[in-house]
Amino acid sequence: MTEQPCPFCEIVAGRAPAEIVREWPDALAIVPLKPIVEGHVLVIPRDHVQDFVTDPDVSALTMYRASELVSGMGSYNLITSKGRPATQSVFHLHLHLVPRAENDGLALPWYSGRGEKRVHS
Repeated sequence: MTEQPCPFCEIVAGRAPAEIVREWPDALAIVPLKPIVEGHVLVIPRDHVQDFVTDPDVSALTMYRASELVSGMGSYNLITSKGRPATQSVFHLHLHLVPRAENDGLALPWYSGRGEKRVHS
């Protein structure tokens, strides 16, 4: 079985198309192929790291870039995954930045986005 090239490494190298929102020397912000809402972006490091525990320094810098991108822009979810059971489908660190609005109906397992809030401590 032939291993497929990393799609995010292909984007970073300029060999695959992407709608680039912002570039930094160490990261890119791109529009995902299937954004879940208007304004949904992915922040990916230029260095290939599998997930957020592989290289904490790269992860921290990528988080910093994500925070720069949305600072002062309202409410956002920042979502990342580690491993297929956690819904990771591309094994190159990527942070989903998902803009949120009151009662937008986007469901997360701990709060549906509608109606009464459920608080967990």
